[in-house]
Amino acid sequence: MKIDRLIGILSILLQKEKVTAPYLADKFEVSRRTINRDIEALCKAGIPIVTSQGQNGGIWIMEGYRVDRTLLTSSELQAILAGLKSLDSVSGTNRYQQLMEKLSAGTSSTLSPGGHILIDLSSWYKDSLAPKIAQIQEAIEARRKIRFFYVSPQGQGERQIEPYLLVFQWTSWYVWGYCDARQDYRLFKLNRILDLEKTSETYEMREVPVPDFTSERIFPTNLDVTILFESQAKWRLIEEFGVDSFKEQPDGKLLFHFGFTDRENLFSWLLGFGNQAELLEPSCLRAELKALVEQVGAKYREDGSEEDKEEQERNEYGERGE
Repeated sequence: MKIDRLIGILSILLQKEKVTAPYLADKFEVSRRTINRDIEALCKAGIPIVTSQGQNGGIWIMEGYRVDRTLLTSSELQAILAGLKSLDSVSGTNRYQQLMEKLSAGTSSTLSPGGHILIDLSSWYKDSLAPKIAQIQEAIEARRKIRFFYVSPQGQGERQIEPYLLVFQWTSWYVWGYCDARQDYRLFKLNRILDLEKTSETYEMREVPVPDFTSERIFPTNLDVTILFESQAKWRLIEEFGVDSFKEQPDGKLLFHFGFTDRENLFSWLLGFGNQAELLEPSCLRAELKALVEQVGAKYREDGSEEDKEEQERNEYGERGE
């Protein structure tokens, strides 16, 4: 956008003694003619810019028109730039790299490899994720609605929303917007969005509420569980739930206590441990888990007997409640 470029050019001119039009054109990926028009616009705005042609020519701000470069320390700039670099890791563009250079113009040491923080927000889905993020950003800036096909545990179908925020939470990317179908604000996970498109329909900016991302709101605890784990599972429990989620027993086993939203999430997570876990409480779910394990096992029997098949059919018949 032009205003962003004008601010960027002014920032560079305030930090450097002299630059050239080709330098600015390359920096902002525009033509020299566009840079000349930008310089003219800055002059009309009252910025005392001097230009000269020839071998030693260039563009600079009249002597005495300077700002204090020490408003931000080098370490403060490093922290800001670390965050901006993280956005470039998923954006698929170099727009944040350009912004970093604007902020650090004249302080080349800030962009040196000496920084001690590296944040990478990309994922296994970067190739499909970056275009979605770019498309949603464009829609937000243009105040255009977006339409997509959404797949979730509750079902699937087409949605159309007014997008307001791109959110990185729980190691995934989401879009927060007003859903036409639900007539309310909803959070949509980008990995579950298919066939995303920006519509021609515009929308008026609403009073957007800040999303509530507390665990109690998003992941309400409906099941308090107790599980006994083998010692080999210790690293996963620490990584996923923290060291306070379990107590080590005299025999080395781990007694785990935590809350889950529903039994589907509990079972899918628990089965990932194979025979390293035993569900103790709630006891009413032990029989359900046992039946699930038997059904899974039946799928992998190489030579299932007629009795096995009949038993499986009886279990499925019983589950349907017929």
